[in-house]
Amino acid sequence: MSRRWLFADQLGPHFLDDRRQPALLIESKSVFRRRAFHRQKAHLVLSAMRHRAAELGDQARYLRTETYADGLRQVSEPLDVCHPTSRRALDFVQRQGRVTVLPARGFVTAMTDFADWADGTRRSTLRLDTFYRFARLRHEVLVEGTDPVGGRWSLDSQNRRPPPKKAGRVAVPNPPMPREDDIDAEVRADLDRWEREGIRFVGRDGPRRFPVTRREAQIRLRHFLRHRLSAFGPYEDAMLSTDASMAHSMLSSSFNLGLLDPMEAIRGAEKAYRADGAPLPSVEKFVRQLLGWRDFVWNLYWYFDAGWRDSNALAARRTVPQWWQEIDADVVRAHCLSDVLDGVRSRGWVHHIPRLTVLGNYALQRGWRPDELVDWFHRSFVDGYEWVMTANVAGMSHFADLGRMSTKPYASAGSHLDRMSDYCGGCPYDPKARLGENSCPFTAGYWSFLHRNKDRIRDNPRMARPLKQLAQLADVEAVAAQERQRGSDPP
Repeated sequence: MSRRWLFADQLGPHFLDDRRQPALLIESKSVFRRRAFHRQKAHLVLSAMRHRAAELGDQARYLRTETYADGLRQVSEPLDVCHPTSRRALDFVQRQGRVTVLPARGFVTAMTDFADWADGTRRSTLRLDTFYRFARLRHEVLVEGTDPVGGRWSLDSQNRRPPPKKAGRVAVPNPPMPREDDIDAEVRADLDRWEREGIRFVGRDGPRRFPVTRREAQIRLRHFLRHRLSAFGPYEDAMLSTDASMAHSMLSSSFNLGLLDPMEAIRGAEKAYRADGAPLPSVEKFVRQLLGWRDFVWNLYWYFDAGWRDSNALAARRTVPQWWQEIDADVVRAHCLSDVLDGVRSRGWVHHIPRLTVLGNYALQRGWRPDELVDWFHRSFVDGYEWVMTANVAGMSHFADLGRMSTKPYASAGSHLDRMSDYCGGCPYDPKARLGENSCPFTAGYWSFLHRNKDRIRDNPRMARPLKQLAQLADVEAVAAQERQRGSDPP
């Protein structure tokens, strides 16, 4: 039997063929030496690897080396590995010659099945909605024969409530928090020592907030399905400065570390609807995120060519500024951006709506390079990996591929933030103003972005109305000049 090489995002039992299979885990210090990762992400990954090695005991060989190559030189027996999650890792494995690459695990729709579906669409663009229907039917999730449960494939129209601003939070119990142990203490001490040796991190250290073992992840999943799922759908697109997690599952890092198989969560949500009476709109939304969105962007990363990550069709040429790279929320006055950046700095995590409508939206409007943002999101979030951030940035928020996977740029003005969050109250900027000292950087940035890119997006039918509104603005040149002067300075 070959020894199974487990990467740091392949830590669940479903990455081994049986409970006795010998395993190899390599902790490569050079990964953290090359780029500045968030301190809490580094802690999470190392803690998860070391906890998995402790669980496996003598079944696992755990090597702490400078590079993966150094570790592999210490292993002479045959190795196999489940398909890695990045092109760089796959290329490295294939260059070894002696490592057998197995099909990917940790996702629902196989790469071959996705490729057959994508090839069969015979379209230049691929859309989540059509893939999601295919996946629901293929895996028989929330369907009755060939029809969706409830009669509609998407129930998004019932899941767009503004946040409960008066209450200040969604009325659900907080997710269970893990307890740190001796392994966490060892990891923290090692990271402190690495910093003294010159390895640099961004963000702040803090108590571990996310699971590092399958048991911890299962406890959080069960709690979510029982206590938080019902409220997930209605407020899924909303934000509150006083409620960072709202009703989100906070399980993305557990799926991306491989601690949970997504299908067990999907079936758990389906059971919550069929047996326990959970509201269908919330269940459908959660299933859409896992079976639809997560599998869609994973498969697109491999289906599209390697150049997709470097797409830049909107000619965003500005480099990401230092204050953003360092996650310096203190220099920002705009309430929404300051709070969201502070969440990244303090936790290494904010849920996906502030990532898109605040962080991605702001960077898109400023014309920052999408490839640099893919890297920043990858390093700065505990659940960040290249395969998902390529789609989130190059494909979605930045529209850098001109619509290979989404229908329009994820751009919005301050009015949208005002409607879907509590951020605008007390902010020094006016979400209705696009010109002047108190003009909202998102409102001014939105019109400046449209002005700058009107020729590139004029043929997009979903942008016809905004571009018509742009043509009617008498002050658009002044707004564009104002935003050029502001540049990439913190707002």
